[in-house]
Amino acid sequence: MTSSHTAASPPLPPGRSGLPAIGETISFLKDPDFANQRHKQYGNIFRTNLFGRSTVYVAGADAVRFLLLHENQYFVTSWPASTKALLGPAALSVQQGSVHQDRRKLLAQAFQPRALASYIPTIMSLTRSYLDRWEQTETLTWYPELRDYTLDVACQLLVGIPSGSQTAFGERFETWVQGLFSLPLPLPGTKFSRALRSRKLLLNDIDRIVRERQQQKDFGQDSLGLLINARDEDGNGLSVDELKDQVLTLLFAGHETLTSAIASFCLFMAQHPEVLLQIQAEQERFQNRDILTLEDLKQMEYLEQVLKEVLRVMPPVGGGFREVIQACEINGYRIPKGWSVLYQIGRTHQDSTVYPHPHQFDPERFDQNRSDKAQPFSYVPFGGGIRECLGKEFARLEMKIFAALLVQQYEWDLVPGQNLDFEMIPTPRPRDELKVHFRRRTSDRRKI
Repeated sequence: MTSSHTAASPPLPPGRSGLPAIGETISFLKDPDFANQRHKQYGNIFRTNLFGRSTVYVAGADAVRFLLLHENQYFVTSWPASTKALLGPAALSVQQGSVHQDRRKLLAQAFQPRALASYIPTIMSLTRSYLDRWEQTETLTWYPELRDYTLDVACQLLVGIPSGSQTAFGERFETWVQGLFSLPLPLPGTKFSRALRSRKLLLNDIDRIVRERQQQKDFGQDSLGLLINARDEDGNGLSVDELKDQVLTLLFAGHETLTSAIASFCLFMAQHPEVLLQIQAEQERFQNRDILTLEDLKQMEYLEQVLKEVLRVMPPVGGGFREVIQACEINGYRIPKGWSVLYQIGRTHQDSTVYPHPHQFDPERFDQNRSDKAQPFSYVPFGGGIRECLGKEFARLEMKIFAALLVQQYEWDLVPGQNLDFEMIPTPRPRDELKVHFRRRTSDRRKI
């Protein structure tokens, strides 16, 4: 695509459009180095064509800030057709404007500190049962186990289904997730087609659970109970149809991305035993607590730094799509109305002017006593602006509890010879799914 421009009309970003109709979608889905290669060639902003649309990639705090702070003025949230169809029209992620803001306030009631505190016993109980089982197994492929773990937590806390990963609900959920970022071809046998069918079955399951709950005097204290009870200023709640789409979105958010973040923590700790020793030292005062409190978790300052660095180095969400509703300029390039913009979290976190030696794993970057605080929008693992991840505190809570209980009692090392490169779509995960030797720590064996 060529563009004539004058001084008054900035040029389009550099880049290429790829094949007719599908553009570079196949490379985007299959090549983990897709964006890096193009950034090396073109810099922090380039154009391509994804899912049939002209798309501009942007990275860096200034561009991300402009994008996230101008929602509804220059941009609206946008998703690939497959994602949009599978999330559903009532999902918070696809809602716009005042509807999005109103619904967000309602859903936020499930993530207030009091609600989070009530989730701690369930998370701890499930974490301990998985840790016990892994100890018996000794050598395991960890990533699929972590998927089961986060799905069990999400199913228990969001819809009251125990051991969700081992149920038909869990199977349908996995099939649905696999289609979220696929080519939207509703032909028999495609990932998208299977995911559409699973979505229908999942909504039927959730519908039944919601209606059963509504018949009870007490809706329950899990997220679903809180959401059924939630009311806005005018006394309006969520309809059953809305609840179904919102619950499905929350299940996805509370499972897929958390699995990735926890797996990255487990891998990085095996690769950085000196960091692990420091976490273990901090955890000694929290050993043998039946239940950790929000205050206990707040005091785990070094663990907090480590988890922040995990999310900087390997953010579970690579970025976010926006649609341009009014032509604008970013970094001196013209972005036409109707195009898509994909802001990149991973590359933004690698800016060496903000994070010296960005490829090093260094939790000290996030020491609260350091004077060189990162600039706004240079650290965005949960997005930012009016669409910042609603479940951010829930994710941080589960990660912290998991990491604390794991490190207090257990140690692990990597099975040699496996491929530890990351596949990036739909969320980062080690290619060979993280094979480890797992055992209980003994008091006299402190080194990994």
